[in-house]
Amino acid sequence: MKTTTPHPPKKFILLGLSNHPRVKIVLFVLFSLLYLITLVGNGLLILLTTMDPRLHTPMYFFLSNLSFLDICYTTSTVPQMLVHCFSDRPSISCFAQMYISLFLGMTECLLLAAMAYDRWVAICNPLRYTLIMSKSICVTLATVSWGSAFLLTMVPSLTMQGRLCGHNVINHFVCELPALLKLACTDTHNNQIVMFATSVLTLLLPFGFILVTYIRILATVLRMHSAENRTKAFSTCGSHITVVALFYGTAMFMYLRPQTEFPEDQDKVIAVVYVAVTPMLNPLIYSLRNNDVKQALGKVAGRKMYS
Repeated sequence: MKTTTPHPPKKFILLGLSNHPRVKIVLFVLFSLLYLITLVGNGLLILLTTMDPRLHTPMYFFLSNLSFLDICYTTSTVPQMLVHCFSDRPSISCFAQMYISLFLGMTECLLLAAMAYDRWVAICNPLRYTLIMSKSICVTLATVSWGSAFLLTMVPSLTMQGRLCGHNVINHFVCELPALLKLACTDTHNNQIVMFATSVLTLLLPFGFILVTYIRILATVLRMHSAENRTKAFSTCGSHITVVALFYGTAMFMYLRPQTEFPEDQDKVIAVVYVAVTPMLNPLIYSLRNNDVKQALGKVAGRKMYS
């Protein structure tokens, strides 16, 4: 008798962060606020870098890319999560959201590495900065980040196809590859290897590159004779390090560890950091500690006031 292979379910049910009605209301308000701050903060940063000529530099080029990326990344998950707060059994076509989120998350990993390279050139090779970080180089680095992430996203998309069947209930608030693999009714060893290899390329290697660049930056800064220059360098790089620690730390904990050793509820809390919290903090970290952004904001606000 001919046997048939079960097809993967087309719709998945997300359990979310909580099933308690009152907790759902609190979560809706909280994540609505986080999403609003993310949109306003990152949108304002893009507007400022576009309008103020003083911000037409490589650092702010990458920063505006990061802001646009954070808006897209958060929009790919948070609005759907807000809608599901008012649904008892929220269903979703999981694969599309998972691949979009993977693509945007990988892009952010590579873009943060490009930003670290920009800071290394600015601090360690200041006299050659404008020559090395030309407009064409900046565009190339950004394009490579987006393009490489897209190609790497195709790898898990090809290996995951047709491997899920049966159960369609996911104990998560968003479709993520580790959560989906737990629903597989076949051996996921090969998928685990592919996911680990992809994570090494997009998480471990860029993070290692960032560490090396900042060790060299630290050595250069400590050799500076001017206390003012040291303070400025530490302030500029400190914001980037904060973003890197939050984003890479939580993402590596999620994707570079054995997938069966931690409870799923803990995975959901960790995912909140890089899905919703980090994109919200990025513009605040960069703008509140940067005088150029503050001056640009004052200039734009002054124009609106007197127009």
